[in-house]
Amino acid sequence: MSAPARRLTVDEALALIGGGVVDLEIGIMRDVPLVVLEGERADPRLTALRWLPVVVAVEGDPERHPLRMMADVVVTADRLGEIETRVTANPQAAVTLVQVLRATRALSMRDGLALESMAFATLQGGDEFATWLAGQGRRVRRPDPSPAVLVERHEGTARLTMNRPRLRNALSVQLRDALVDALRAVTVDPDVANVVVAANGPAFCIGGDLAEFGSGVDPATAHQIRQSANVAPYLVEIADRLTMEVHGPTVGAGVELAAFAATVRARPDATFSLPEVSMGLIPGAGGTVSLGHRIGVWRTAELALTGRPIDAATALAWGLVDEVSPPAT
Repeated sequence: MSAPARRLTVDEALALIGGGVVDLEIGIMRDVPLVVLEGERADPRLTALRWLPVVVAVEGDPERHPLRMMADVVVTADRLGEIETRVTANPQAAVTLVQVLRATRALSMRDGLALESMAFATLQGGDEFATWLAGQGRRVRRPDPSPAVLVERHEGTARLTMNRPRLRNALSVQLRDALVDALRAVTVDPDVANVVVAANGPAFCIGGDLAEFGSGVDPATAHQIRQSANVAPYLVEIADRLTMEVHGPTVGAGVELAAFAATVRARPDATFSLPEVSMGLIPGAGGTVSLGHRIGVWRTAELALTGRPIDAATALAWGLVDEVSPPAT
């Protein structure tokens, strides 16, 4: 566990940068994984902080603060406290998250997915994930003979419904592979003009199936599997004709996959969260790419570094969803 955040005024940060000693005092290996930058003078030299393995945070309005371009996350005071707690508990995951988000700004979506997968694999071999995994115990899933994804076609629209309601559509290998198969088919079908992805049960998707986390595949092989059998590239391919209909808890991979769609429709009961940093990981189903493009890197970092769920109204305000259906009467 690392030390609390280090607060630096703009002048203090510039003095460290100008003196050539900033890397000797700031960064995860210096036990300073989080820097809170104070002030409003947006000196371009401050971007040097973002070359370091450190989360750079600013307290204020992410849309208006003068230092927002120098920071990884811009949040209100209460959320800054949450971020400090999370970064202190899992500094490797937190720092890796912002490093990936920084890089994906300059990458294509497909290259961003490859970078995210490599970073995720690296963290799978780290102490933070091992500590989280050791506390989970062993889970065994009963085989489910019913189709993991239901496919319906009608007048040029393909509707894919995730069908693991008992497990709240946790993204298991079986569900992932079924989605890939269904998406592969509609991607190359010229008669499919629109694709809708929905889900049965009380939740759209609660993220990756925790029973399969750390299930014996080494991180390098896991990265290659993600590059060979991953839902996200198919969503990128059909994004302009893709609609996601989300409801209930939409967690981790559920948020990440939904954010690829051109249109995201949410019921009023939908909530959205990214818990991976608390597990010693980063989003690994494409979220650093999909959310970064949809809501920007500051909001993505806020969602991931706090882990706090947001409701449908907040998601609409952020641009994470495009429509919220009226409550049922």
